[in-house]
Amino acid sequence: MPVITEIEDLKRLYKRRVPKMFYDYAETGSWTEQTFRDNSSDFDEIRLRQRIAVDMAGRNTACKMVGQDYAMPVALAPVGLCGMQAADGEIKAARAAEKFGVPFTLSTMSICSIEDVASHTTKPFWFQVYTLKDDDFMKRLFARAKDAQCSALVITVDLQIMGQRHKDLKNGLSAPPKLTPASILNLATKVPWGLEMLQTKRRFFGNIVGHATGVTDPTSLGSWTAEAFDPSLDWERIKKFRSWWDGPVILKGILDPDDAKKALDVGADAIVVSNHGGRQLDGALSSIRMLPQIMDAVGDKIEVHLDSGIRSGQDVLKALALGAKGTMIGRAFVYGLGAMGEAGVTRALEVIHKELDTTMALCGEREIANLGRHNLLVPENFATRWS
Repeated sequence: MPVITEIEDLKRLYKRRVPKMFYDYAETGSWTEQTFRDNSSDFDEIRLRQRIAVDMAGRNTACKMVGQDYAMPVALAPVGLCGMQAADGEIKAARAAEKFGVPFTLSTMSICSIEDVASHTTKPFWFQVYTLKDDDFMKRLFARAKDAQCSALVITVDLQIMGQRHKDLKNGLSAPPKLTPASILNLATKVPWGLEMLQTKRRFFGNIVGHATGVTDPTSLGSWTAEAFDPSLDWERIKKFRSWWDGPVILKGILDPDDAKKALDVGADAIVVSNHGGRQLDGALSSIRMLPQIMDAVGDKIEVHLDSGIRSGQDVLKALALGAKGTMIGRAFVYGLGAMGEAGVTRALEVIHKELDTTMALCGEREIANLGRHNLLVPENFATRWS
């Protein structure tokens, strides 16, 4: 067993073990990938304020997110195709999250279905939906999530149309992977991954194939996806989706203070400051750089979470100290999932928790709720460099 001390250790193992097209699917942004890079590098501009001679005993990272109790303010973000990173990937990630005491968010574009994950876990998980045009499919999706006792609904609002991700197009991304000379050569070097995949029947988009009209097999999925997203989405339609769900609703993909204010009017319980991990509008500012402006606009009126760019517990602390009540990690847990399955997701959570806990102590804090800007040294123009 290799010694894992940071998320980068898991990333190196992940790259060796998983087929190139699925590694590239996770580790890529749109167009030039400027926003993808900035999401992580902008955290480096924020420094931490060290304190000494304070009581560091009895530290506690427990928190509430959307009224629910968790071990730390970190949720596993909705990531599509986890079941291609590791066999039954969504089930493995959900189990790891449940045991650790943090929320797992199942993507609509998952390989394992809502029912698959519900039958292999004992506690409620969050479910993510896109803003699709097909009301009948959407209502049935909501009903399936309710039947599975999902405890929150995450509505992704920043994917009306898809940003172009060059690597996905060049790799011919598909689930399961299409057999081409290039993919066959790559798969031949990923034997352990392939042997695991042969032992599961879950290799297609379990929430869509057989459920969406006109999608009875994987070959018809591509055309459905191209037509399913709603380019005419407006706030009234988001409000309609909110009315279909009687539990907590989280809007994911808010990156502008004006949009954050509009989220208040549709009855959202929380928003996630996110640019889709740099996979949509390349050239948009990073989530952490936009967080202060959004907190100034709505921070006292709605629960704000942050997604995109988090690779460490220190990143989590910086987001919390700038006002976020919770965070989401996507790539950080996917690295663990692809590298070591359920154990890898657990290790990713352990690494982030230890970093968060230790950094909190060295900043002189014992409670998550006490974190604030007094723990940070932020460049004067960090949030206002571009206007």
